[in-house]
Amino acid sequence: MSTPINVSPPRSAVLDEAHLGDIKGALGTIAHHDTAPRNNWWARIRTLLAILGPGLIVMVGDNDAGAFGTYTQAGQNYGTTLLWTMLLLVPVLFVNQEMVLRLGAVTGVGHARLIFERFGKFWGAFSVVDLFILNALTIVTEFIGITFVLDFFGISKVTGVCIAAAVTMAAVSTGNFRRFERFAVALCLLSLLLVPVLVSIHPPVAQMAHDFFIPSWPANSKLSDVMLLVIGIVGTTVAPWQLFFQQSYIVDKRITPRFMKYEKADLWIGIVFVMIGAVAMISFCAALYAGKPEFGNFTDAGGVIAGLEKYAGRTPAVLFAIALLDACIIGAAAVSLSTAYAIGDVFKIRHSLHRGVTDAKGFYLVYFGIISAAAALVLIPGSPLGLLTEAVQTLAGVLLPSATVFLLLLCNDRAVLGPWVNSKKLNFFTGAVVWVLVMLSIILTASVLYPDITGEAIIEVLAGGTLLAVVGYAATVTVRRLRLASTDAAASAIAQASDSEQQFSKEARNTWRMPPLEELPAPQLTLSKRIWMGVLRGYLIVAVALVVVKVVQMTLLH
Repeated sequence: MSTPINVSPPRSAVLDEAHLGDIKGALGTIAHHDTAPRNNWWARIRTLLAILGPGLIVMVGDNDAGAFGTYTQAGQNYGTTLLWTMLLLVPVLFVNQEMVLRLGAVTGVGHARLIFERFGKFWGAFSVVDLFILNALTIVTEFIGITFVLDFFGISKVTGVCIAAAVTMAAVSTGNFRRFERFAVALCLLSLLLVPVLVSIHPPVAQMAHDFFIPSWPANSKLSDVMLLVIGIVGTTVAPWQLFFQQSYIVDKRITPRFMKYEKADLWIGIVFVMIGAVAMISFCAALYAGKPEFGNFTDAGGVIAGLEKYAGRTPAVLFAIALLDACIIGAAAVSLSTAYAIGDVFKIRHSLHRGVTDAKGFYLVYFGIISAAAALVLIPGSPLGLLTEAVQTLAGVLLPSATVFLLLLCNDRAVLGPWVNSKKLNFFTGAVVWVLVMLSIILTASVLYPDITGEAIIEVLAGGTLLAVVGYAATVTVRRLRLASTDAAASAIAQASDSEQQFSKEARNTWRMPPLEELPAPQLTLSKRIWMGVLRGYLIVAVALVVVKVVQMTLLH
């Protein structure tokens, strides 16, 4: 699977020369000049093994401490009745992360840098600042999860947290990309320890299958409570940091458009891992607490460990505790890396796992700093850790729509993606997802400000939002049809589409890379896009401010 070395690499916008070269994955290597076709299954499997990593790590990394708390809460409080939400999230996960992997492979630039370049300093600064704050809080929740494990095993909190922080920092700072990826892939495999926990509980498989494929609602439950938990499931499964991490990690791994289909397969493998973990936690908690006094009275992941030991025995509790520790470490590493990558992109400093600490001081300083600060905060007596956890979920829900909006706009920017821009069908689906996320974000923000929000109010928001979406879509379609009503306009559109199809062959698509950033034409933002971005800006400023005020008030009362 090799070709002559004297193949001229296409010009690209890559900011760090360490992002160019051979693909050195955990399970294989692909030479940078390797353009040979994969004509047999063995060649394809070897290529997939070399590419495997970005999709798997970003997905398993999202099954972190927050996810453990959310999924086990769903199972303990409502049984398996909310399993169907995981099935609905599969296409959302794939579409979001597939767009990100396309951006990474084609542009060679991180997500934060693209936002700066295409949408200006305000949105660029906003994206990096909110990512930094949200990621810092998320890493705190990872160390909170670690303390639950330490309590279970009777290990000193200070000693255990310091060791966990040291391991998380050491794994990243070797200056060897392959070494880190092997460490991360090993952690991904350890996440499957949740499967024997599930098996040991003997859950009703038929009921699990029914609730996974057929939506239902918990009986005799308060609509607002269940709705907020569903929003929590969405927020913990589809998080903003994933977009920044996967794009930068693909760039750092040196994956190009030629290997796009293998990276998509890697993403699907990661989604399978996420679904296995989420379904396992919801299901074994449902079976474990069915008919028990603790059913409907979730506390935290530490309580789940205690419940497993009480009702299922020591072994399942130990396995769950190890899986939780594993999830916290890979979550902390991935989230911290997404921050360090973003800072490196924005300030154009060296930011690659191929570089050692002395060769990328700023990159590792950000990584070490955010890990150390989170660990220290958890060790401070009296820290409002519960409020911080709530703040993470709320801010993630508020900020996710904006992250998805920019992702959608970038994936329709022909100067950025060339022949890899979104199709109309994908835009329609993603637009619908964005609108749903906006409505869920509004509900989540309202619930923080008004804890006693009623189910009727939530239904009114959903109904009003749905009506507004339908009217807005119909108006957009009507305007477009009017603009293309003339024969000349229609003919021009058809000609442009035809030219585009003829311009890019399969080989041209495989080798197309975004030109250097300074050579890109100015982005063409229509009036409607500018208006909606202005509305989004106003909403985010107000929503984030209100959430911050509420959290501060609760902290002072605490």
